[in-house]
Amino acid sequence: MTAPAADDANDIETIIPPRRRDLGGFEVARILPIAKRQMVGPFIFLDQIGPTRFAPDHGIDVRPHPHIGLATVTYLFSGAIQHKDSLGYRQVILPGDVNWMTAGRGIAHSERTPPTERQAGGPLYGLQSWVALPSDHEEIEPSFRHYDAELLPHFNLDGARVSLIAGTWHGVTSPVETFSDLFYAIVDLPVGTRLVMPTDHQERAIHLLSGRITLAGREVDESQMLVLQPGREIPLQALAPTRLLVLGGATMDGPRHIWWNFVSSSLDRIEQAKADWQQDRFAHVIDETERIPLPEQ
Repeated sequence: MTAPAADDANDIETIIPPRRRDLGGFEVARILPIAKRQMVGPFIFLDQIGPTRFAPDHGIDVRPHPHIGLATVTYLFSGAIQHKDSLGYRQVILPGDVNWMTAGRGIAHSERTPPTERQAGGPLYGLQSWVALPSDHEEIEPSFRHYDAELLPHFNLDGARVSLIAGTWHGVTSPVETFSDLFYAIVDLPVGTRLVMPTDHQERAIHLLSGRITLAGREVDESQMLVLQPGREIPLQALAPTRLLVLGGATMDGPRHIWWNFVSSSLDRIEQAKADWQQDRFAHVIDETERIPLPEQ
């Protein structure tokens, strides 16, 4: 990337490069967390899934695994994923839909390629994030909500096209139920479009999914995340047709511990969750007999 201009270099707090991870037949770009930046607002985990293409009779098979203290959010651009959980929900998520699963005191789920898509083969491209729950909601009852694509707000913003996944941004609010002040949106920008990141939220970040932008005197590489300095309106411009993920929210109400799939403000609570999974005390995922064992480390 080019060097930042002296007058706007301080618009960027942290630059997060992608770290590639093979999850058994498909690749993700892991963005959050990193050592120098655990969360952006309540967002404590972010994977970009693909883009990839499966051959016929291939797909993803994420066996049943547990969560506590967070909400998982799945959003796809292409492909399909079959969700099943220990509350008894079965739901195929398609592009533009939102699956929002609140783990609270504990839930288990699996994620697999649906049979029809597996047989035919095809693309998979999307995002999976975890939203840490506020301390007074960490132990709420688990729940699952699905929102069809047509229920989400889609609006134009100075030539950009916004799909608001959750929260409130530029005065528009998504119907997706959340437990904290946040925003989470996809922004498509034609070449030359200029967009200003508002100061509505304390913590903000931009993840470049495709295309090319200039921000704070930098030409930003695809797949990088830029965590922005708070309290400043920050402009960016698309140098090519571009797709961004923008996210953030209020600073979390204290630090969080993260171990495997568990998030909590208490180390003791994570140890309890580890023991519960090891000793098969989580409810079982519907129609599933497999499970991912507790990691040794």
